[in-house]
Amino acid sequence: MTDAATPGASGGRREAVLLLSGGLDSTTLLALATRDGWSVNALTFSYGQRHAVEVGRARDVAERYGVTRHAVVEIDFRAFGGSALTSDDIAVPKDRSASEMAEGVPDTYVPARNTIFLSYALAWAEVIGASDLFIGVNALDYSGYPDCRPAFIEAFEVLANRGTRAGAKNGVQHRVHAPLMAMRKHEIIALGASLGIDYSATLSCYDPDADGAACGRCDSCRIRADGFASAGIADPTRYSVQAERPAAAGQSSGVPDRTT
Repeated sequence: MTDAATPGASGGRREAVLLLSGGLDSTTLLALATRDGWSVNALTFSYGQRHAVEVGRARDVAERYGVTRHAVVEIDFRAFGGSALTSDDIAVPKDRSASEMAEGVPDTYVPARNTIFLSYALAWAEVIGASDLFIGVNALDYSGYPDCRPAFIEAFEVLANRGTRAGAKNGVQHRVHAPLMAMRKHEIIALGASLGIDYSATLSCYDPDADGAACGRCDSCRIRADGFASAGIADPTRYSVQAERPAAAGQSSGVPDRTT
């Protein structure tokens, strides 16, 4: 684990650990937490992901928002594979319709990823005396990930309070904040726009090119594009020269709610 920012005094503000990927949702989460006065300790993972360029985006976003600390943790999910994001043998799904995205769990699911990420966040929080964790999961406009659902977040909060010294012995009540959980992508984008976020600095694509330009065809690109279209905000995403700008209409808005 390496610090990418010099630790600073929180000035009396409450400490929190926030998972920051450099994507649209986590950047909105950071802007929201900053606005609400939290002393943010941002946590980013370099986990062998196909879209590792997002780590650089996370560093830029963390610097822009002046987080208290930014830790970048290196772990390697490629040792296990099992996901299009961590294995060259599994292709990233592309050009899927809204109905296709609404069915099952896609190959971009990384086994137990949010469980592992939140566990690291919990460990860091216990060390620095924080009781609040922030994660930018979304249970509506997302591609079927089971670790983005309310039941998962609630279960992890129980685990945090029962499985740590701070919780079990010292009575600390950990909270897992997921304020974007019940928001549509266009609502998240509208919120971010009201907070002055420059979304051109974020990356959502699962399969960007070597220069970090988005493919425009993966589920994440299509849901993001639909979000901007539905919000009535120009999409600032930089797409690769080989990619056509995704046809946005009806992508995320056509994905059923998955809140169970």
